[in-house]
Amino acid sequence: MTKTLFAIAALLALGGAHADTLKKIKDTGTVTVGTRESSGALAYTLGDGKYTGFHYDICQNVLADIQKQLGMAKLDIKYQPVTSQNRIPLVQNGTVDIECGSTTNNATRQKDVAFAVTTYVEEVRIAVKANSGINKIEDLKGKTVATTTGTTSVQTLRKHRRANGVEFKEVMGKDHSDSFLLLESGRADAFVMDGQILAGNISKSKAPGDYKIVGEVLSVEPIAIMIRKDDPAFKKAVDDSIKAQIARGDVAKLYDKWFMQPIPPTNTKVGLPLSEATKAAWANPNDKPMEEYAEK
Repeated sequence: MTKTLFAIAALLALGGAHADTLKKIKDTGTVTVGTRESSGALAYTLGDGKYTGFHYDICQNVLADIQKQLGMAKLDIKYQPVTSQNRIPLVQNGTVDIECGSTTNNATRQKDVAFAVTTYVEEVRIAVKANSGINKIEDLKGKTVATTTGTTSVQTLRKHRRANGVEFKEVMGKDHSDSFLLLESGRADAFVMDGQILAGNISKSKAPGDYKIVGEVLSVEPIAIMIRKDDPAFKKAVDDSIKAQIARGDVAKLYDKWFMQPIPPTNTKVGLPLSEATKAAWANPNDKPMEEYAEK
């Protein structure tokens, strides 16, 4: 067999091995969690390979339930930091078994991966310096707007009805903290991103009072834990755990912990009250993509 054919066969075998994630976890005794380094209170790093956040905690509970379901005395959890650019390929190719970050569930992504039931509903907003004079979309004309590579936030801004005729320059950060640094350092006049990511970065900044979130909501997006496509048994296990966490009130307690109380490492509050849209998602757990969600 040529090296090329051997490589193709190996990849096919790998894909087959990962079609049943529960079996993979049982056989190997390990699971790999994809998580983010700067996705606001949803998922972020404390340094030294340690991660935390709202989705991180929900995932810990999911994996504890799966460990119990599989009758495993021990489960080794490995963490793989992912970015907006590589998160989907790493789930597809089996590097990551479950991604617990800040990923929007939309119809395009559902062609490549699957999503658990919605755990958080995001509102895309605009962050600026408090003294910038920017208060609405129209004020971005001629300005420099930052967003994060691999996200859809600036496209969302451009498509907004009030952005018609508003020309601005776009700059990209490699991750959310890098994008916020563009705003903080004055290389960008605004940062367009998920509201909780903006609020989280502002709360952890050197001078939180120097920033504000302005303008109307650009889009409403369901955020969910991401898993491999066509793996119904694993999806059911993840969904069942999340639904049980919602029913027990655990998810509401975690929301209060991460969005309304002081959080590490700076012990500052994000201060983002639970939205009606997120409450509705918990009341009727579903994995509908953003396009269907927006129609409601």
